[in-house]
Amino acid sequence: MIIKILLAIVALILAPVLGALITGVDRRITAWLQSRVGPPILQPLYDVLKLLGKEPMVTNTWQAICAYVYVVAAALSVVLLFIGSDLLLIFFVLTVGAVFLVMGALASPSPYSQIGGQRELLQMLAYEPLLILVFAAIAMVTGSFKVSAVFELSRPLLYDIPLMFIVLGYALTIKLRKSPFDISACHHAHQELVRGVYTEYSGPFLAMIEIAHWYEVILVLGLCALFWSTSVVGMVVLVALTYLAEIIIDNVTARLTWHFMLKSAVGMGVALTVVNMIWLYAQ
Repeated sequence: MIIKILLAIVALILAPVLGALITGVDRRITAWLQSRVGPPILQPLYDVLKLLGKEPMVTNTWQAICAYVYVVAAALSVVLLFIGSDLLLIFFVLTVGAVFLVMGALASPSPYSQIGGQRELLQMLAYEPLLILVFAAIAMVTGSFKVSAVFELSRPLLYDIPLMFIVLGYALTIKLRKSPFDISACHHAHQELVRGVYTEYSGPFLAMIEIAHWYEVILVLGLCALFWSTSVVGMVVLVALTYLAEIIIDNVTARLTWHFMLKSAVGMGVALTVVNMIWLYAQ
């Protein structure tokens, strides 16, 4: 119990800091790929600290409540992952936070926020079935939905369900808001919705949204790390290569429509799952 409490404290404190650093490295690598200098690696932290110092302003009090719930849900999902909790419980908590983010966007009369909220719902419709399929595949290999059961395996999950890692990659691309699936919220100049679902958030409430996103970055990368749970070095290498691939995909692809996102993510996700399950049963 003491170990779990310590892990929970570590997750609460270090996850957003690590998420901010990863975001800073992401911006720096992206700038390098685009022949720019780019901001300092600590710039995301500077931005959030500046936002926290601004006067709170919202167009609807419901937005403030939704921002609080979103950051609490994101933080709780990371804590549950660190203490080896149930994958389905993590999924439920993550979904609650995502729903409140959408509700906050839809609470504003802004057309940009409204469309961003609707597109966020479509993104949830695309990535949530993929996460359920990945968690079900993990449970088939481990015999349990517990995260801790993954670390009891004698060999990496990647050997048994390699195609499910690709399915998780689809969900990862959507959740990290990377092209070609950054349809609801994006800081890039090609986003015609300003910042979509984030448009009406400002000051400390926008800071909480950004912190929640950092927690989610750590969560999804932590799920990737589970596929090589037998070695800490292997986990770090796998996560680093995966995130680098996401950055490259983000920079070499254009943002596509929600129709393409749903068809490609769900279609390919189900197809790869069926193939991987058949192969798993045939072993």
